[in-house]
Formats: sequence, structure tokens, C-alpha cells
Amino acid sequence: MTAPYRVLTQHAVTGEWLSTALPVTDLEYGPEVSGPGTLTGALTPRLLASNPTLADPGTTLIYVEEDDEIQWGGLVWDVRTRGNTYSLEAASWSSYLMRRFDLDGEHGGRGPYTYTDRCQVIRNIWDYAQGIPDGDLGVLVDSTTSTSTVGTPADVHHSYWYDTKSLGDQVDELVSDSATPEYTCTTAWNTDRTEVVKRIRLGWPRLGARRTDIEFSTGVNILEDPEQALSGDDYAQVVIGLGAGDGSAKLRQISAVRNGRLRLEAAVDYPEVNGNDILRQRVEWERVRRMVLGNVDQIVVRDTPAAPFGSWQVGDDIYTRIHGPWASFTGWCRITGWTRQPAADGGPRAVIDLKPAAMFQYGGV
Repeated sequence: MTAPYRVLTQHAVTGEWLSTALPVTDLEYGPEVSGPGTLTGALTPRLLASNPTLADPGTTLIYVEEDDEIQWGGLVWDVRTRGNTYSLEAASWSSYLMRRFDLDGEHGGRGPYTYTDRCQVIRNIWDYAQGIPDGDLGVLVDSTTSTSTVGTPADVHHSYWYDTKSLGDQVDELVSDSATPEYTCTTAWNTDRTEVVKRIRLGWPRLGARRTDIEFSTGVNILEDPEQALSGDDYAQVVIGLGAGDGSAKLRQISAVRNGRLRLEAAVDYPEVNGNDILRQRVEWERVRRMVLGNVDQIVVRDTPAAPFGSWQVGDDIYTRIHGPWASFTGWCRITGWTRQPAADGGPRAVIDLKPAAMFQYGGV
């Protein structure tokens, strides 16, 4: 019986195909919201010993194809021996920026920034990174625009050459709030299947959409009883947010409600925030997040007509019905990432990461 997938590898600089059917076992892969997503698997040491360039860490691109469509792509970062196998770890396109820095300052003259759309800054970062010899992955960044900006005349946003913050960390800061754009990494064949299209999808005000055509349900497509987390340590109806500044000049915003429960407080630092309006939004979002008890953070699903694999995307809100001996939940959940296991025992399945949809501002695709 042939595997339901094939794994391909390619040299990142030359574009040479290294393998069009790499025999990876225990394969798991998937995307995430505002992150690269990961891939893990295993190879036989004998195969790598005979041809170590098949999965050379740091310069090998790796893709997973199912049903003649590329489902995931990224960079191999780690290959190591464990017993009789080689374990393989990879991450998608945005992981590359974690190993790149602004050596010229202001992203090669594209900055500094005043009231600049965060989406444009992200594009500038990628343009800078890929404009340097041996640094072009061929990643395309969406032309999406947003009303979320960085920099003011009083506080211009800079990227300094002497700062050791990676370009990846800079992107993370640009998408770290509920009122900022989101991104995810995607990979696909072009129309004539001669080249791979690597893409950063930008979403504003968020990725995904509310889906009324599919759902996740116990007894239908949810395979295992999920863990339901009820943690008083993380709960709070009062959140104190601290922003930029020192001493009595430090920015502070408080979001508080009374709900008949014992008052619990939490303090959160946002040292990079120098505006009360942004700080207020972050504190409000944090309070809403902390007031949700009984989260179901992860489910395992199989491929069924109720929610076929490929029908949902990162960021989608899916109506979820969970009923078990201990866990009981019914409501909208947002997909923040998933890992597909195409060769799992009993057939393909996916492990899906969820968050309560109420925590996120709703927007179209």
C-alpha cells in the first residue's frame, strides 16, 4: 500500500530538486495563526548516510503533497539521530526571518515609519530580507492593507542596524495584539505545476471567517475526549496593564468587571506600548481572555463530510459541540492552528488548536 502523501525536498538557493519522494514516516505538519507552523517526521539513518543533502538543515526546502496538491512547505531546521531513526523538524516560511537581521538599518532605507500600515512594514521586512544575495526564498507577501499603524511624529518607529532583534521578532511585534493584522504561511503549486508558490497570507482585521457550513461534533468527527481546562491561576476579572515609561510616568490602564465571583487581579507588562488607546485595547482583550473558564484548547478530528479536510482554514470560527464524561462545551471556536497526521492509525486525522471565538475581532477572509 502506497503512502497517502509524498514529501519533496529542494535546495533553497539553486532550486534543484533533491528528492521527489522522501520516505518520511510518523509525519505531522500544519499551519498556525501568526506563526510558521511546523513539520515533524522520521527518516532511516541509512538513507541519510548515503545522501546527506536530501535534508540538509538550514538550506533545504521541504514540501508535503496530498491528492496532487502541496499542503505545506517550509525549511528543514533540525535533523538528528534517535535510536534507529533520524528525527526531522521543519518550520514554514516566516521561521526564516528568525535567522535574519537588519544589517543596514531602517530595512535598507525603507524606514523609518510614521503612521505606517503594519502590513506595509511586514512587506518591507520581507523585501529587505530577500533582496540580499542568497537570501531570496521567493516568498510572496499579500497586498492586504490595514488601518493599524506604527509610529507617530513624536515616536517614530525605527529599525536600527545595531539592534540584535531578528527580523522575525520584528514581525511578531507587528502582529502581537488583537488590533493588529494576522498572517499565516501557505504553499501551493502554480497553475502549470512547474513552480512552488510560497506565500504569506495577511489578514485584517483577522484571518478566517465564521463558517456555518461545517462543524466539529463529538460522535461525528471528534475522535477523542478532549481535555477541558479550568484554571483559577489564570482567571481574572481585573487586569492592570502597564505600558512604556518609568515610575509615576509609566502608562497604566485597568479593565475590570464584577460578576459575582471572588475578585481576582492580574498585572501584565507591555513595555513597547506608548499610547493609552493601544494599551486600553490590549488590557481589555486580556481581561476577556482571562475570564473564560472551561476552555477546550485542542481536539482530534477525522476526515468526514461534517468538516472535510481542506474545508477549513487557519482563523476560521467553527461551531463546536463537545460532550463527554467530564468535558461539555457548545459554541463557536476559532482554529488557531492544526497538525495533520496523514498516516495515523485508523486513517488520516488532524489535531486542531482552538480558542474561544469571542476573544477575537470578527472579519472576513
